[in-house]
Amino acid sequence: MRLLITIFIISLICFNAKAQVFEVSYKDKTPTRTLLLPAQNPKAVVLLFPGGGGLMNLQNDGSTSNRHTFVRSKELWSKFGIDAVLVDTPYDLGRGPNNLRFYPEHQERIYNVVKYYKDKTNLPIWLFGHSMGTVSASEFANKNSEQQKMIKGIVLAGTYKSVSLNNDVTLPVLVIRHSLDGCQNIPMRTSEEIIKNRPKEVRSQLILIDGGIDRGDACQAGGYHGFNGTEDQLVKDAAEFILKK
Repeated sequence: MRLLITIFIISLICFNAKAQVFEVSYKDKTPTRTLLLPAQNPKAVVLLFPGGGGLMNLQNDGSTSNRHTFVRSKELWSKFGIDAVLVDTPYDLGRGPNNLRFYPEHQERIYNVVKYYKDKTNLPIWLFGHSMGTVSASEFANKNSEQQKMIKGIVLAGTYKSVSLNNDVTLPVLVIRHSLDGCQNIPMRTSEEIIKNRPKEVRSQLILIDGGIDRGDACQAGGYHGFNGTEDQLVKDAAEFILKK
């Protein structure tokens, strides 16, 4: 028992020593705060855009009271050799059709974060959005070909109903959905149509996940929509797609 406790304490110390908050500047406004969880000998970087209003209030030590899917699973990426980066926002981006994820400032902040980690790591950059975060990721890819060239691909999980990808987006695309997701804003047809409409030469895939825990609001992180209890499978499926040659 003492040995197990010691190992646990050491693992916490190692995590705290490695995980680090980086602030990415944006004009003369509040910077975009990010939390990097580095892997040993990483092969890629995944930028994680949470759903809801996107606001995690990351503290200087990287802690947050937000229990989003990406927060619960942030340590799982390292075993696949992928650097994980939680991307915060200095203000609530809103929910529903009037959200701010389409707005120039939010998209420019994403651009700055992508460039920052591309320059910092010199690794392939992937965008991974969940729920409302799928708007952030898809809009960045839809913007123009220059932005597409900055990233290696995108992953969308629990895809919001308004999300689509332009025909000229030639990046690899993975769409993940829980088969029992009951959130009315996350219809199955959205996920299916994204993959159906991909150009034939583009690597794309739709994965359905089963099992887990359904607790609370159907559109929140505690239910199937938030992949509660299936975080291991969510990260494994995404990581294998990211690393596939």
